[in-house]
Amino acid sequence: MDFNRIKEKLNILADAAKYDVSCSSSGSNRKNKNNGLGDTGNGICHTYTEDGRCVSLLKILLTNHCIFDCAYCVTRKSNDIQRAAFKIQEVVDLTINFYRRNYIEGLFLSSGIFKSADHTMERLIAVAKKLREEENFNGYIHLKSIPGASDELMYEAGLYADRLSVNIEIPTISGLKLLAPDKKHEDFIKPMQKVKDEIIRFKEEKKIIKSTAKYAPAGQSTQMIVGATGESDKDIMYSATHFYKNYKMKRVYYSGYVPISTDSRLPSLGSEVPMLRENRLYQTDWLLRFYGFSVNEILDADNPNLDMDIDPKLMWALRNLNHFPVDINKADARMLARIPGIGMGSVHKIINGRKYRNLNWEHLKKMGIALNRAKYFIICNSSDWERRDLDAAKIKGMILQSQNGKFKKQFNSQLSLFN
Repeated sequence: MDFNRIKEKLNILADAAKYDVSCSSSGSNRKNKNNGLGDTGNGICHTYTEDGRCVSLLKILLTNHCIFDCAYCVTRKSNDIQRAAFKIQEVVDLTINFYRRNYIEGLFLSSGIFKSADHTMERLIAVAKKLREEENFNGYIHLKSIPGASDELMYEAGLYADRLSVNIEIPTISGLKLLAPDKKHEDFIKPMQKVKDEIIRFKEEKKIIKSTAKYAPAGQSTQMIVGATGESDKDIMYSATHFYKNYKMKRVYYSGYVPISTDSRLPSLGSEVPMLRENRLYQTDWLLRFYGFSVNEILDADNPNLDMDIDPKLMWALRNLNHFPVDINKADARMLARIPGIGMGSVHKIINGRKYRNLNWEHLKKMGIALNRAKYFIICNSSDWERRDLDAAKIKGMILQSQNGKFKKQFNSQLSLFN
C-alpha cells in the first residue's frame, strides 16, 4: 500500500465529507459474533453517546467526483477542486486498521455520484459487504443511499448497513429545481420508500422467524441544507414533519449552508447561516417529536421564523399566556411538558412526586426544574407567584436578563480558576 497516496486521498475525501452532518448512529444493536471485530452499542454517534461517551466514526467519501452540478455542493462537477477516489479495498483496510488502533468504532461512507446512481451504490455496498463477510466486522456502518438507486440495491444495502440515509438536501421541491435542476425530487423519495417498506417487512418476518436477518437496524435519516434558498423555518419544519410521518425517519438533520461560490442563485460569500439557527431548528424538532407540539403551534404565517433570542417552547408560551399559570399539582403531563424550563424527565418526576405530597417551590428546585423560566408560568403549593401582571415582553426581558446574569456568573467562576 502506498501510504502517502492513501494519506492524500484521506485528507481530500475526509474534508469533503464534513458537510454531511447526518451521521449519527443512534439506535443500532448489532452484536459481535464468531469472535469478529467490533460491537455496535446503543446510542453511538459521531460525537457523544447519550451516556456522554465520545465515539468516532471514520467519515469519508468514496470519491468526490460527481456527474451533477448542484450549486450548493462543494463537489459539483464545475467546481475547481482536487479530485480523488478510494478503491473498495482501500476503504476496507482503512476501516480495519483505524479500528484496531482504537481510532474509530465504525464507518460513515458517502460518495459523489460517478457514472450513475446504481454504479456508485454498488461500490458503497461492496465496501460494507467486504467488511461484514470477509473481515467479520460487527461495528457500526452508515451508508449514504444514492438518489435514484434501484430497489434491488437499496434492499442489499440494508442487509449490511446499520443505518441508511438519503439527504433530501433542499427542503422544498422549488428550491431543488432552482439549485439542482438535473436532479428529480422522486429520485430522493424512491430509496426512502424502499428502505421504509423493507424495515417494516423485516420486522414482521422477525415476529414469525426469529432467525430473520436484520435490515438497517438503526433505521434511516436525512439532512436538509438550511439557508441556501429562501425557505422559512416554517417551511423547513413542515418538510421535516412530512419525512418523519411518511418515511419513519429516525432523525432529520439541519445543516447550515456554507457559502462556497459566487453563484447568483446562492447567498453571498461570507453570509454563513448562524449556528444558533440550526440549534433552534433542532429544539423545535425535539418539541414536535417528544413534547406533543405541532408545527402550526410554533410557526405560522405571522411567525414563520424562530426567535433567535429565546427557545421555541418559551416563544410559544409567551404568545399563549392565556394557558397559564399551570397548577403543578393538577395539570396533566401534556400541559406540564409545555411549561418553559420543564423537560420530559422533570414531567415524570412531578407526576410521581405529587402522588405523595403537594409540591412547592423547594420541591421543584430539587427536581432540577429551571425556575428562572418556569416561575412565570406555574403555581404550586406556595403563596407567591412570579408572573403577577407582567406581559410577554416584560417576561422575556426578565428571563433574558436572568440568563445573561447566569452566564456571566459561570464565566467569572471559570475565569477565577486561572487566577
